[in-house]
Amino acid sequence: MHNRFTIGMDVRRDVLGDAHVDRAEAGKTDFDAPFQTMITEGAWGTLWADDTISRRDRSLLTLALLATTGNFNEIPMHIRACRNTGAKPEEILQAFMHVAVYAGVPKANHAIKLAKETFAEMEGEV
Repeated sequence: MHNRFTIGMDVRRDVLGDAHVDRAEAGKTDFDAPFQTMITEGAWGTLWADDTISRRDRSLLTLALLATTGNFNEIPMHIRACRNTGAKPEEILQAFMHVAVYAGVPKANHAIKLAKETFAEMEGEV
């Protein structure tokens, strides 16, 4: 049986891609290693590994929550992850429109701006 860390690392790679995870792992230090272990086990090995809701739905929830709480630095990473989770641009826009109604237009507006920039960058990638 796999432990939560191993499961988490597998899910993290599936969702974010090997290149992203490899960069994050290369930047890990003794100082932040316990934090990286915690999020790998908790976020990826428990929450994202659960199949009660789809990864597509988790992506949409995550993007809406990031925008709602103003955690904009994480949005481009999770927009890119949608390539692997199946959330479509029009679904992402709908998630941000929910943010506008329930959490504020400025937050949704900024999230949409970040999404547009990230989609444009992704079009230029192979």
